[in-house]
Amino acid sequence: MYNKILVAVDGSDNSVRAAQHAVHLASLTPGATVDLIYILDYDRIRADVILDASADDLHIDRKNRIAPIEKLFKEQGISYKLVIKHGEPGPTIVIYANEGQFDLVILGSRGLNAFQEMVLGSVSHKVAKRAKAPVLIVK
Repeated sequence: MYNKILVAVDGSDNSVRAAQHAVHLASLTPGATVDLIYILDYDRIRADVILDASADDLHIDRKNRIAPIEKLFKEQGISYKLVIKHGEPGPTIVIYANEGQFDLVILGSRGLNAFQEMVLGSVSHKVAKRAKAPVLIVK
């Protein structure tokens, strides 16, 4: 069914639920692989640094956000890899999804940055509109 799945993760509750759905779907197809994509948004990183968070603290924080998601895949024996990209989340996810020719893209309906979603339109909307593969938005 879905042999190659892309899951956008940021550590939010919705991205954890998206990862849970990916684990379930991948478990239905022997040999299915999952790419977890995490986007480092330079604008957000700059804002965090300005607010006195060190680069090491930011790295640890991001690693802690993703650890529970990786644990889900490890516990269920689902083959996955974590991909870290830099850029604006929506377009970066779309480029990776389209170049990777995934069978399915899964992401949460809202991420960690609710303000940006209200002002600019949500990442999930941008991905659903531009990705070539089917997109599952989990809330």
